[in-house]
Order: sequence, then C-alpha cells, then structure tokens
Amino acid sequence: MLAVAEAQARVLAPFAPLPAEWVTLREALGRVLAEDLAARRDQPPVAVSAMDGYAVRAADTAENGRTFRVVGEAPAGRDLLRELGAFEAARIFTGGALPPGADAIVIQENAERSGGDAVRFAAAVEPGTFVRPAGLDFARGWVGLRAGTLLDARGIGLAASMGHFWVPVRRRPRIGLLATGNELRLPGETPEGSQIVGSNSLLLAAMLTGWGAVPVDLGICPDEGAALVGRLRAAAGLDLLVTSGGASVGDHDLVRAALGQEGVALDFWKIAMRPGKPLLFGRLGALPVLGFPGNPVSTAVCALIFLRAALQRLLGLPEGLRHQQARLAHGWPANDQRQDHLRGFWVREGGERRGVRTAERQDSSMQATLAAADVLVVRPPFDPPRAPGHPASTIDLREALDSLR
Repeated sequence: MLAVAEAQARVLAPFAPLPAEWVTLREALGRVLAEDLAARRDQPPVAVSAMDGYAVRAADTAENGRTFRVVGEAPAGRDLLRELGAFEAARIFTGGALPPGADAIVIQENAERSGGDAVRFAAAVEPGTFVRPAGLDFARGWVGLRAGTLLDARGIGLAASMGHFWVPVRRRPRIGLLATGNELRLPGETPEGSQIVGSNSLLLAAMLTGWGAVPVDLGICPDEGAALVGRLRAAAGLDLLVTSGGASVGDHDLVRAALGQEGVALDFWKIAMRPGKPLLFGRLGALPVLGFPGNPVSTAVCALIFLRAALQRLLGLPEGLRHQQARLAHGWPANDQRQDHLRGFWVREGGERRGVRTAERQDSSMQATLAAADVLVVRPPFDPPRAPGHPASTIDLREALDSLR
C-alpha cells in the first residue's frame, strides 16, 4: 500500500494555481490575492492632527502665558491653506491637515479660550506633538499585501486604505461531487429497510464552501455502470471531481470500473491510511478524479488530508495542515502498517487543556463521534506501544475546517 505522504504528492502533482480574476473589495472576503498589492498613495497623505485642539508653531509656545490669535479652523477633509504666523493658532480636529507653518498640536484640554479669537495654552509643546506625519502608516509604493494572502476583514480594510477597489484574486476552484450507492437516499426522503441518507456530498460541499471553493453537486448515482459513466462525463470542465463510495473491492463498487471504461489513467487506489484505505486517484483526460470511500468519517478525513491540500495548491496557498503536540491521557498498543487518524477529545482541568484522549470506538461510519471530536490524533505506521503522557500529533478540527490557512 502507498504511504500517505507519497499519495498526497501524487494527488497534488497535476494541480497548479488557477488564473486570476478581478473582483471588488465587497466580493473579496475569503479570496486569495493573485498578485502583490501596493499602496497608491501615502497614508496619511499629509501631516494631520491626532487629537482635537489647536495647531501651532511649537517654538511660540515656549513663552508661557502668551495669548495666541485663532485664525481659522481645520476640520478633517477641509484644509486651512493660510500659513500660521508668529503666535497664531488654528482650531483643528482629529484627522485635520496641519496648516502651513504649524508643527505641533496643543490638545483642547490644555487650551483656554478667552473669548473671540484669543486662546492661551497651559504648557509648551515640542515639535511633532500629536502630529501624524505624512506616510506614518505607509508610503506610496509600499507592498502591503502579498500574492497568496487570504483576504480577511483586516486585509480588505488595508487594501481600501491603499487606494484599491478592484483586486486580482484566484478564481474559485469548481469541484464536482458525486455520491454512489443504491442504498443512498436524499436528505428529506424516507429511507426504507437498510437504505440510508446520503450525507457525504453535503458534508463535502460544506467543507469546500468553507475553504473558498465552489461545490458542484452531481447527485447520487446508483450502482450501475452506464449511469456512472454518464455522471462522469457531466463533470467535464470542472477543476476536480470527487466521488464517494464505490472505491472498494465489492461487486457493487463500480467507480474504478467506470473510470477505466472512460479511459481514466488510474494512479493508485489503495493507501496505508486509516480511515481511508480504499482511496483512488486518477485522471479523466485533463480532469483529476479523487475517489473517497463511502463511509462518512473516511470521506471527511480524506478530504482534510487530500482535498484541502489540492485546494491550497489551486489557490496558490502553502499546503498542509498545522499539527500540534499533545500528551496522551491514556496508553495505546502498537500500530500496524497504516497511518491512523483517530478522533480525539481534549482533557481539561480548570479550563486548561491537560491532554488528549481518543474515542473508544473509531468506526468510520460513526459521524456523531466525528461531529463531537476536537482533534484528529495522527499516529504513524508501525508506531510502538505508548504510555500515558507520551506526546502525540494532533490536528485541530475546528481550525482545519475553518479556512485554508
């Protein structure tokens, strides 16, 4: 069986970053920048006041108790172009541009307006006091956002401040989802006998949407070769096709056969991983095809390990999942030749994490355990027996599902 790392490398091989498209900042949340973004102007563009008060020439304030003449106002967005002379001041507000000649601000709490246009100041100020110089935040030409940045609210705000409204982002990957199995029924239908509700496509669609892709639901296909071939042909033009079910070795697991009939170049279909051993990967012409097992936990784990990395490459993001070390709350026996991804839970004392325990049953059909789990505990092949307290590698599920970062 193929090692997980080798299988992931083969899956990623045909993918490259998607081309750019231009969207407005209102549409850019969660999108990935395709090019560097540089500031189009200084911010602030001129020296401005950081406080409400009076713009003055700092040197004039050294003469304690001297009366200044107020010669105008400088609110934000309305410049006072008159140059200040000796012992002159301008009423100014936060964000207002300093008039020519001014080099400091006396805050209004330290000013006493004695009526008319006269004002006195309680203390002297130094040049630059409460002044935001031009370019304090950034200068024109500064590259504030790099290609590969996943835009959040902060990035969108920065892009706007830099003078951008349209930004180049990677096109969203379009991922086909095809569930197979005679036993599957749509949510809302009433299953009969041993039939079950097909949840894999909805699970995967939710994961893809959270990761910035566009899921394309190709429905549920019965275990019939001709029907499956038709669905495969309907996936033409997508960036990736993901099937669930039909990838194992049973008489009704027909995905491999249908792919072969359509001329798919099958790369592999079995890996040293649990859950997810019967994973297949191939290409239908230019279309990469990932075949996940039918059990929902297997599908979810395979999506986290393989589908998430493929999307990262398509969007030009660094690939991989963040692993954190945690202490085992219990021991476990030696592992076999497969890499384990065990559903686990934080053990807490006084609100702090003290370790991790794995679910007693790790059956790949148990969605309730997956939904409640905090982490996947990753155990390498042939790992020897471990005692309580041994460090283990974990993947935070909420973090991994939240975004591609």
